[in-house]
Amino acid sequence: MSNTPKQVDPKELEQAFSLFNEASAQLTGAYQELQQQVERLTGELAVANVELRRQLLEKEALSQRLSHLLSAMPAGVVVLDQQGAIIELNPAARELLGESLMGRAWAEIAARSLGQAVVPHEWDLAPVSGAAPRRVSISSSPLDAAGGQVLLIHDMTEAYKMQRELQRHQRLSAMGEMAAGLAHQLRTPLATALLYASHLKKLDLPENERIRFADKVLARLHHLEHLIQDMLSFVKGEGGGQDVVRMSSVLVDLQQVMEPQMIERGLNFSIQDDGRGAAVMGSRKALTGALLNLLENAMQACTEGGRVSLRSEAGEDGMVSIAVVDNGKGIDAATQERLFEPFYTTRTDGTGLGLAIVRGVAEAHRGSVQVKSAPGCGSEFILRLPKL
Repeated sequence: MSNTPKQVDPKELEQAFSLFNEASAQLTGAYQELQQQVERLTGELAVANVELRRQLLEKEALSQRLSHLLSAMPAGVVVLDQQGAIIELNPAARELLGESLMGRAWAEIAARSLGQAVVPHEWDLAPVSGAAPRRVSISSSPLDAAGGQVLLIHDMTEAYKMQRELQRHQRLSAMGEMAAGLAHQLRTPLATALLYASHLKKLDLPENERIRFADKVLARLHHLEHLIQDMLSFVKGEGGGQDVVRMSSVLVDLQQVMEPQMIERGLNFSIQDDGRGAAVMGSRKALTGALLNLLENAMQACTEGGRVSLRSEAGEDGMVSIAVVDNGKGIDAATQERLFEPFYTTRTDGTGLGLAIVRGVAEAHRGSVQVKSAPGCGSEFILRLPKL
C-alpha cells in the first residue's frame, strides 16, 4: 500500500477560495445591512421614546388640571364602577352626601338619602350631619364601554329659594302698582254697605224693608270678605305643597260642589276623566280652589241652556291637563292678553284676582295655564301640571 498523499487540484482549491470569499462578502453585506437596520430602529426608538415622554408629561399635566377642576367644581361628581360602586367623588359631592362613601353601592346611598321630587331628575336630599334639607338635580353619563357611570349632582336649593323670593317680590310689586285699583275695589262695596246700613236707622222703616236692607248690607260685606281673602291668597301665593293629589278625586269633589249650582242656573255640566289615575305632587286645597275659580267663571259666562265641561287627560309628555270648557260668549284677543293681570276684571262684581290666583297656583306647581277663546265661540282654560 502506498502512503503518498493525494495531490490537491489547484483549480478545486481556487474554486473553494472563490466560494469562501463570496460567502464572506455576503456575510459582510448582511452584517452591514443588519447594522444599518439596528441603527435605524435605534433612532426610531429614541424618537418614539421622546414622543411617549412628551405625551406622558402632557397627560400628567392634563390629569392635574382635571383633578384641580374636579375639586373646584361647585357641582358634585360621583364616579361609579361597572358594579355601581363609588370609586371617586369630589369635595362638593362629599359635602352633599357625607364622608366615607368610597366603595359603597350608589343604589344603597340613593335609597337612603334621596326622595323623588315633582320635577323629573330632581330629588329631595336628606340632610347630612344636621344640615338643612337640599333639592338636587342628578344626571348620569356612561364612563366607558364596560358599564361605569359618572353622576353629576347640582344643588338647586338656592336657585329655588331665589325663585320663591323673586315671585314674592313680583307679587308685592304688583300689589303696589295696583294700590289705586284696590282702593276703588274696596271703596265701592263699602260705600254701598254704609248706604244700606244708614237706612236701618230709620225708626219708621217697615220690617220687610229693614230685612231687605240688612240682606244687602250682608251681601256687600260678604263681597268685601271675598275680596280680602283673594288679596291675601294672591300676596302670600299658594305653595305647591308636598301631597300626592289624585286628580280623579279632585274631579269628584268639584262635581259635588258645582253640579247643584249648574243645575240651578239651567246649565248642562259634564265631567270626563281620561287621566288614567294620574297624580300630581302639590296642594289639594290650592288646586281645587283654582279649578273652582275656572268653573265659576265658565258658569257665569253661559246663559240658561249652556254647557260647561270639565276634562282631565294624562299626556305622553309627562303632564296632566285639566280643561274647563264652556260655550258662553267668549273672550276677545285684547281681553285675553290681560286676563291674568291682578285686579283686571270685566265683571262689575268681580275682584280681578281669581285668574291671577289660578296662574299663581299653576306656577307654584311648576305648571301653566292657557286660554283658548274667541267672541261667540266659548272659552277653554287648560291647567297643565307635571304628573308623578
